[in-house]
Amino acid sequence: MNATVFQQVLRAPFFNLPDPLRALHSIRGSGEYAGTVSIERGEHPLSRLCGAIARLPPAMHESPLRVEFRADARAETWKRDFFGHSLSSRLHCRDGLLCERMGPLQLRFALHTADGAIYWNCVGARLFGLLPLPSALFARIQCREREHEGRYEFRVEAALPLAGSLIRYEGWLAPA
Repeated sequence: MNATVFQQVLRAPFFNLPDPLRALHSIRGSGEYAGTVSIERGEHPLSRLCGAIARLPPAMHESPLRVEFRADARAETWKRDFFGHSLSSRLHCRDGLLCERMGPLQLRFALHTADGAIYWNCVGARLFGLLPLPSALFARIQCREREHEGRYEFRVEAALPLAGSLIRYEGWLAPA
């Protein structure tokens, strides 16, 4: 059986992760998870403009979240439904990095594990997958995934120079 995208990126450390993380990142074919999410949005006008362009979901507190996964050995598609606001991305492994494409923007993350958690750190970005963008602009985009109380838990933070915080969201998911 072919390795999933996260198995390709993390390699051996993947198999030492807690069960909820391994289960979510071992999906082959399709799967659906549900849970709750709280979202904070940046207040700076430039942050609001960037968030609108990126179609980021609005602020909300402990709202329903559903994520539909479609995965094969080459790529995964995540379709998130933040209480009626959708956000989709496509992920794949390239040169040991996790590449996530949302619209015309492709972010490249170095992943590492520590204390049973997965940490994503943005190390690069490209427009349309071709045009490199200054990595310093995206250095404050990061994610943490962990097991908490037997469930998959996540925290995503994105901030840009001058604009400050774009979005911060966190919550949990379990198989739907």
